[in-house]
Amino acid sequence: MRAYAAVGIVLMHVQANLVIKPSDDILTCNVIPWFTNFTLLFMIISAFSMCCGYYERIKTGAITPAKFYAKRYHRTWPFFAMMVMTSFVMEPSWSTFCQSFADLTMCFNLLPNPEIEVIGVGWFLGTVFTFYMLFPFFTFLLDNKKRGWMVLVLSLLFCYIAINTFNNGNGFCRSNIINSAPFFISGGMIYLYRQGIKNWVEKHWIIALASCLVLTILRFVVDIRNMFILPDLLVFAAWLRYAIGSKDIVLNNKVAKYLSGISMEIYLCHMMFYRVASMLHLERFIYNNDMLYVATCLTTLIGAICFSHVIKYYVFKPIENKRRQGG
Repeated sequence: MRAYAAVGIVLMHVQANLVIKPSDDILTCNVIPWFTNFTLLFMIISAFSMCCGYYERIKTGAITPAKFYAKRYHRTWPFFAMMVMTSFVMEPSWSTFCQSFADLTMCFNLLPNPEIEVIGVGWFLGTVFTFYMLFPFFTFLLDNKKRGWMVLVLSLLFCYIAINTFNNGNGFCRSNIINSAPFFISGGMIYLYRQGIKNWVEKHWIIALASCLVLTILRFVVDIRNMFILPDLLVFAAWLRYAIGSKDIVLNNKVAKYLSGISMEIYLCHMMFYRVASMLHLERFIYNNDMLYVATCLTTLIGAICFSHVIKYYVFKPIENKRRQGG
């Protein structure tokens, strides 16, 4: 699901930034703009994945804090740091230096007002890294299913209070860990019920898929302005539950698996390749607005995928292998 989320975010950002917009229809006016919320899906998936790898190890003390946090830095920092430094070199100034320094600490979401323009999409990484910092506490909160449900309800209440009382009228702020907590906690709750969910979906996959489709359609048909974050939370949680037990070719294929492995890198670098696509001035050769949008999306995606693959597997992976051998 990471693969589809990453591609969806690319499609959304390309459409939002294009000067020459594609034709107005339900896809371009309703569906693609909604893809910005795939960052919320990423949060649920991130929490579920972290629980798969570290929940029991944290709970039993099988991993030390030093090893846990070192692994998080080794996984997320190198590529992000490279993007940050590239951005700084392209636009050097005191402001970009300060923002780049904050980015490189990975702790910039602890700032009182983390409005950082250097790698603007990096806000998501800052939110997720804050979740990593709190993961031992998160494990404590989800110590058992009963406590987990209580914590989920309380997180929704806290999120509602934060939005309406402490956000200064700015509404839902996904870069704020309190606002985003219900999505992370939902991922953890799905982990606690993973075996039962897997068994049920394998036996009743048609019902599970139908429920996902119905919830997704209702998300666009029903007026959700006064429904808080619940519509997106329910839709994304339902799709993750389906993915856990699904064996269909849409979610389980080599392309999706490959793109999932570099989804974070695609997310972080795709705007750089959108700018490259803009410099090509494809509008000089493509006069149909819809085809121009498709061509720009493909150019951006192909560039981001190739760049992510080369950097991850031919630059950072050999370095990481040498580091492990040396350690």
